[in-house]
Amino acid sequence: MASRWPVDNEGHQPDDDEQGRHHRCHSRTRAHVTEDGEQAALLEPPRHNVSVPEILLGVTGGIAAYKACELTRLFVKAGHEVTPILTPEAEQFVTTKTFEALARRKMPRELYPHLVEADLLVVAPLSANTLAKLAHGLADNVLTQTALAFGGRIVVAPAMNSRMWTNPATQANVELLSERGVELVGPEPGELAEGEHGLGRMSEPETIFVRCEELLATAQELRGKQVLVSAGGTREPLDSVRFLGNRSSGRMGVALAAEARRRGADVILLASNLAVSPPAGVEVVETATAADVAREALALRDVDVVLMAAAVADYRPAESVAGKRPKDREAWALRLEPTTDVLAELAGRRRNGQILVGFAAEHGEAGLERARAKLAAKGVDLVVFNDISRADVGFDAQDNEVVLVSAQEERRVEKTSKTRVASAILDEVARLLDRR
Repeated sequence: MASRWPVDNEGHQPDDDEQGRHHRCHSRTRAHVTEDGEQAALLEPPRHNVSVPEILLGVTGGIAAYKACELTRLFVKAGHEVTPILTPEAEQFVTTKTFEALARRKMPRELYPHLVEADLLVVAPLSANTLAKLAHGLADNVLTQTALAFGGRIVVAPAMNSRMWTNPATQANVELLSERGVELVGPEPGELAEGEHGLGRMSEPETIFVRCEELLATAQELRGKQVLVSAGGTREPLDSVRFLGNRSSGRMGVALAAEARRRGADVILLASNLAVSPPAGVEVVETATAADVAREALALRDVDVVLMAAAVADYRPAESVAGKRPKDREAWALRLEPTTDVLAELAGRRRNGQILVGFAAEHGEAGLERARAKLAAKGVDLVVFNDISRADVGFDAQDNEVVLVSAQEERRVEKTSKTRVASAILDEVARLLDRR
């Protein structure tokens, strides 16, 4: 039978006694540095019914590695258990003993199962090299092995030369990580190690700490809730080849599904021709057309929260040609008929306490007024307005900028990643649930 314990880079596999020693060391000891610089292991008393967030702090090679010391201090001061994991390159800039003293915990030298059960994995700083490894699933050290096996939230703080950051290869890797739900904090513009100025400086430890605290605070707030999310764009067939569609990639809806899952919800994703992969841990139902979305959404109308982020066609061809219509010199006249207004139907059949969220993709800021009208006309709790006249946000873009419109207030979420926008939307959903 294959061992569940990984073999290290030199081919060594720990024996049973060594496995036990390491497991006990990481789960119940803290490292104390004595006056002469030596480490002594202090056994902790067992905890009973105390929930203490556990954070894995990865540190990669680069001059910004020293900032991770302050980040460790902030986490420990907030009452979190911190396990430092330095790459070999990081140890050329900072010492392991420093982090073990600050975290009061020894650094693992191999991957052990309990490591991947932590609440949060933070990598700060994240070098271009390790960023590429995470994007492509390479696992050549304890940190990258942990990241590959970790199923929880991951926050990274990139730090590198500005030319490395803007290189198309790096940006492609960033896009891959973002699509998988990895949250990036930074980088920031400023002075770099080479004496240059540019975008690539690691965000300050306080900024990273605040974001991590926000994520930990929402970790299980949707536990026990069932959330329905629609994502992507429907395609209404003209014939067996051609269709009427739109440019929605599904990134926003997928980000919402991933964020709801991270907050403990049971998530059903209605996937309409996604250009990105759905997140792990959610139930996926393929809904290619507006009729498919209507059928599945109305069948699942008893969920706790509905997030209708998909770009569902307002009209479809009244008739669809069987097979492929051959090309000729004649005009092709189409008659379009309206599709089912799924959101309005859901609102008309909603149960007590249910939260309905609609999306308004409108052209220009004048569309905000239409979003306000949609809130009342549809009878929903929240409308998310985004301006599709801009090329840098919205359809088929990595970022978004939205206005959250509810009966109580309007709140603008400035341009940021769709992961961050999803977090802001679900923060509002959580507030609406609390008021019920």
